[in-house]
Amino acid sequence: MELKILRENEHELEFILEGEDHTFCNLLVNILLEDPLVEFSAYRIPHPLIRKPIVYVRTRDGSPREAVMRACDKIVALMNELKTKFREALSRHEAGTE
Repeated sequence: MELKILRENEHELEFILEGEDHTFCNLLVNILLEDPLVEFSAYRIPHPLIRKPIVYVRTRDGSPREAVMRACDKIVALMNELKTKFREALSRHEAGTE
């Protein structure tokens, strides 16, 4: 994954997430939209065979950079929760208690 900032101002940020596709961008945008300080977020993939999605974030208040950082932190927390739940399910399955 490589990130390139296309444009930025006080309440808007647009960047390319080279090497990513709908899977990651959809997750990121949905988490961004849960943030009450984010007014709008979306992504587009200009060409279906080239993995260079463009992500756009506009905030009501606060920095769009900080909004993306909060979203990344939330994604990491969700993945850690999934990992924990998966391990617990495997343990129950192996113990025959499920």
